[in-house]
Amino acid sequence: MSNHRFSALYEAWLLTAKARKNELAIVDFASGRKWTFEQVRAEGENLAGAGEKIIYPQGNCPQFIFELLAAWRNASVTCPLESGQQEIRFDTLPKNCVHLKLTSASSGAAKCVAFTAPQLAADAKNIVSTMKLSAEWPNLAVISIAHSYGFSNLVLPLLLYGIPLIIVPAPLPEIVLSASRGFPGTTLPAVPALWRAWASSRSIPANVRIAISAGAPLPRDLEEEVFSRNQLKIHNFYGSSECGGIAYDRSSEPRKDSSFVGTAMDNVRLSTGPSGTLVVESAAVGETYWPAAQQNLAHGRFETADLAELDGNKVYLRGRAGDLINVAGRKIVPETIEEALRSHPAVAECVVFGITGSEQRFENIVACVNTTLEIVDLAKFLSTKLPGWQIPRQWWLTKELQPNARGKLSRHEWRQRFLKR
Repeated sequence: MSNHRFSALYEAWLLTAKARKNELAIVDFASGRKWTFEQVRAEGENLAGAGEKIIYPQGNCPQFIFELLAAWRNASVTCPLESGQQEIRFDTLPKNCVHLKLTSASSGAAKCVAFTAPQLAADAKNIVSTMKLSAEWPNLAVISIAHSYGFSNLVLPLLLYGIPLIIVPAPLPEIVLSASRGFPGTTLPAVPALWRAWASSRSIPANVRIAISAGAPLPRDLEEEVFSRNQLKIHNFYGSSECGGIAYDRSSEPRKDSSFVGTAMDNVRLSTGPSGTLVVESAAVGETYWPAAQQNLAHGRFETADLAELDGNKVYLRGRAGDLINVAGRKIVPETIEEALRSHPAVAECVVFGITGSEQRFENIVACVNTTLEIVDLAKFLSTKLPGWQIPRQWWLTKELQPNARGKLSRHEWRQRFLKR
């Protein structure tokens, strides 16, 4: 082993590969190829001679896994990228860093978070333990394995816990149904937009044993619909690139409160800071932002921008601190208005934010909505759900409003787009 920083990860992988040597590890549904754990080990060995300081594995494909293993073995730092995403070059790297994650940039510019090997391993341990992932139920990889969610839920459980991976080229209903066939059970991590599409086309595989939704708030109506029609509980998962898993809805029935995101993950301690934002402490919290460190991420502690209430071990989100809209001295979190809008069946997507009004101290509420309705109908519908001061003053009806590949709608991005109109 060329560097002790990586030894724990690679040695854990070698133990997995040895214990499950001839068992199925990866299925590439697009090509039909399959690899056992021993064959995956050999593929990683064959790529282990490059020696670059940073390796940039890309795409939802087996090659991503092979390049990651080669990097672990050869003591190269990894920085996963989405297909086509530009590489980020660094002159220096933080001490003991083995992995760099790019945040989702849902609230501004993307940041880079540095992780040590123990931190990556701790996140995988917490996820497998909390979600009860099983090697008997392969993971269906329909989300990006380069993003923090997919990397922690799909890649690390494969390599460190022997949970097989079925890599799906696209989340189309017929492909997901076909890819899941032949297995006694599967685990399906996805985002709300995908669960909505599968539910509407009635194409959720019957052998899904663990259904997970993350990346964006899981609408209660969707959760209830799937539970009623498929007898399948979708478990809401709340996490962050900076610290991995935070909370998970372990319950067996649909939630009654959409602000409830679950209970603290195993081995994760939660509290709230002086401003009401959620504070996460665990061995899985990243080392630092890089190259510019920030006080909210250091020493195993990450203070999020999410306003939260804790009831024992239960976590309720109350919006983001920077997203509060000040309307004539009264404050509203945009999620309240978004939830009301999404309760209308003709609203496909929406995002709400505030912009400075004529009186600079206060803001106007803006709603961007993907819908077939007219503005007057939307306002009338909201008047039955919300007090008058919470109804948007300005509207933008656009079919372009769609979640990105990670299932997110960036409030920051849509505010900038609205202001440029």
